[in-house]
Amino acid sequence: MGSVIRPVSVTARRRRLGIRHHLARGARAGTVAGAAADLIGLHGTDPASVYLAARARTRDVDKAAIERALYAEGSLVRMLGMRRTVFVVPSSLAPVIQAACTDQIAAGMRRRLAAQLRECGVAGDAESWLKDVGEATVRALAARGTATGAELAADEPRLRAQISYAEGKNYGGAVNVTNRVLTLMSAEGRIVRGRPRGGWTSGQFTWSVAPERAAVPAAGARAELARRWLLAFGPAPVSDLQWWTGWTAAQVRRALAGLGVTEVDLGGGSGIMLAADAGTPDGLDAEGAAPGGPWAALLPALDPTAMGWRARSWYAGEHTAALFDRSGNIGPTVWWDGRIVGGWAQRRDGEIAVRLLSDVGAEAGAAIAAEAERLREWIGDARITPRFRTPLERELAG
Repeated sequence: MGSVIRPVSVTARRRRLGIRHHLARGARAGTVAGAAADLIGLHGTDPASVYLAARARTRDVDKAAIERALYAEGSLVRMLGMRRTVFVVPSSLAPVIQAACTDQIAAGMRRRLAAQLRECGVAGDAESWLKDVGEATVRALAARGTATGAELAADEPRLRAQISYAEGKNYGGAVNVTNRVLTLMSAEGRIVRGRPRGGWTSGQFTWSVAPERAAVPAAGARAELARRWLLAFGPAPVSDLQWWTGWTAAQVRRALAGLGVTEVDLGGGSGIMLAADAGTPDGLDAEGAAPGGPWAALLPALDPTAMGWRARSWYAGEHTAALFDRSGNIGPTVWWDGRIVGGWAQRRDGEIAVRLLSDVGAEAGAAIAAEAERLREWIGDARITPRFRTPLERELAG
């Protein structure tokens, strides 16, 4: 750590967020893949959120361009990543995330599934059973090219084996292992999610055999992922990096050890940033507006910016109870110049209903209303309901 601790104001962090996250009007990305790369990835749990997050950060992008990046060009791939969350990430970065986060997650998933298979009497030697079923599934998938889970279960009947789920709960019961096995195989990098059956809001994905990926040592991958996170989300507390990655404290320390980080004062709390990044043009000495002036954005549920930090008061203020569910998932948010000022939801008739939780003034209110109308036009006839619904979104949706 450096010996001189520089202060970084909340205003400077918000300005940097607007630029580095391509939300400021003068900082939009030219391509979907470029926007995703600079944020490391776009949250992919809600299919529609990927499209809406890409739209908010790129110049004149349409749904067809996003779809091409996802399914035709191969520049983006959907994978399980940090904190066991589905992300859409640049294909070139997938091996880094796999080694830094997903391999460890997959190992735990395999242990837990094998234990359930034994407990439910599916297989005494659950590890061998999983190995055989996985290999048979890959062969069936290779023969088809692409397939749904139901199609693969027809080819490999063992995928229809049942295990109990959430015993004692009113939503529990017996379920097929199909999704569990396919998700595990995806986490292990053996298969990948492909084009959905349906439109851009559909979550009924097909599967295909994963392309070969170069193996990356885990230690080096964690260092590279930490470096990229600091570029996109720094300066920030070390605890934010640990939360975002899902690593242990020891893994975080080792990842940061050779990166050349410097300590900063985030208004009474300690943070870090890359020492080499301190003097960049969008650096933290500037206190003015981001390029293009103050900006408005309507970001989707689980947007990568809103979910980029664990300590959120500097951009979310006192609004977390209305905007987050009980598990910490954020709903659709309204932003003005680097901070969350409200929430939004789509109603049945397609209207984008907005509620401001902060007094932002007439200019900001007009800009937000105009952005809501542009979003309504871009979404068109589709209807969007977040997978994890928050109090404000439910109320606005009606």
